[in-house]
Amino acid sequence: QVRLVESGGGLVQAGGSLRLSCAASGRPFSEYAMGWFRQAPGKEREFVGAIKWSGTATYYVDFVKGRFTISRDNAKNTVYLQMNSLKPEDTAVYYCAAGEIWIGLTQRDYDVWGQGTQVTVSS
Repeated sequence: QVRLVESGGGLVQAGGSLRLSCAASGRPFSEYAMGWFRQAPGKEREFVGAIKWSGTATYYVDFVKGRFTISRDNAKNTVYLQMNSLKPEDTAVYYCAAGEIWIGLTQRDYDVWGQGTQVTVSS
């Protein structure tokens, strides 16, 4: 089974940018669709976006469209979440997840999860 480790979180001012990385090990990374989720304090974990096995297709929820970009480098076994124009409401723990479904829009569509990385956006 694949194992996932996120990195790149931190504190940033509103309007700033961060790039999260999710490094995979174990089962061939290219076999999985990869999703990003986030969970703010006191809220349910929510889907942010996903990228297909090949990297040829992506999907985003409306509240991040035009601001967030997901990409992957299968040679490096890594998926990225580039976050621009960050807002205080983007503050959350961000998780990457691996699944065999395209397009997986819910947590149940993903089989393996990383431990999460904290993103805090100050106003």
